[in-house]
Amino acid sequence: MGKKVTIQDIADSLGLSRNTVSKALNNTGVLADDTRRRILEKAAEMGYSRFIYVQQEPFIQTGEVKELALITQNMPYGSHFGTFALNTFQEKISQNNFRLSMFPARDEEIRALQLPLGLDKDNIEGIVCMELFDPDYIEMLGSLGLPLLFVDTAYDTDFTQIDADFLLMENHASVFRLTDTLIQNGFQRLAFAGDCRHCRSFFERYQGFADALRANGLSPVNTQFSDPDTFSDSGLLAEAVKRLLVLPDAFICANDFVAVDLIRSFKKQGIRVPEDVRITGFDNAAESRIIEPHLTTVDIPSSKMGYIAADMLLSRIADPEIPYRITHVRTTVKYRESTGVLKI
Repeated sequence: MGKKVTIQDIADSLGLSRNTVSKALNNTGVLADDTRRRILEKAAEMGYSRFIYVQQEPFIQTGEVKELALITQNMPYGSHFGTFALNTFQEKISQNNFRLSMFPARDEEIRALQLPLGLDKDNIEGIVCMELFDPDYIEMLGSLGLPLLFVDTAYDTDFTQIDADFLLMENHASVFRLTDTLIQNGFQRLAFAGDCRHCRSFFERYQGFADALRANGLSPVNTQFSDPDTFSDSGLLAEAVKRLLVLPDAFICANDFVAVDLIRSFKKQGIRVPEDVRITGFDNAAESRIIEPHLTTVDIPSSKMGYIAADMLLSRIADPEIPYRITHVRTTVKYRESTGVLKI
């Protein structure tokens, strides 16, 4: 066996302090996004196998420890719901003598339909995928014959054609209810913000928004905020805001991070929330409770989803013949100041 990779090895390879690397690997402290991402990618490249999100005391394993692989295009960190889900996922699988190694899938591997560097499918018992939305790559993974779980997926995934289990949060009903509540309070010019084709969850949220409008005989406004490039750059977002000739009554945003970016952009233009426009998000991320005004959003039981994900993958490993499952976990609307006073 090769030498075990340590935090100091990773720090030395990047020219960073051990403390900085430890913050990234343990998801603690304040760290620039680019620095955190660089550390996570280097850790995966060097074969650092300790799972980085666990904040609890490590579970002492006895007997043979089996391997699971996490494949992702964008490693969740900070207040992303996946951070908390992966914490509890790791806790649950550890109690069953499994450990998890992470494998970021690089763009060239996605295009070539190749497994990430260092992942040997013969040495793992199953795969969990998160933040992985390329349809062809999803299909390739489904052909491996391994127990496979997707936490969210591509917006147009045909569940009947992929041999895998899927875990999502409930998106449609909560956004339908939120949108309908705004309409019943007299707000009829509503816009969706965010790329509805980014992933299945965003697509289901848009469907909930559109169905609520349709049920009330309305149509969406300002489709420029659904352009996939609008929120990729603060300058492009600022230009989109400046081009608004008439403000919608409210924006239903694909997630909290889109909503926070929109609120900040509006503030720079002197547009007040909720006095001039109302904003909603989705995720109940920490940012939703810090931004002023506090953000109306939809709460995801992120930590509980980690336990459910572990149960789904472990049960698939134990019995490969059980029917494939598509599970939606219930979510809850949280009304806050960004939508003003509403009759619920």
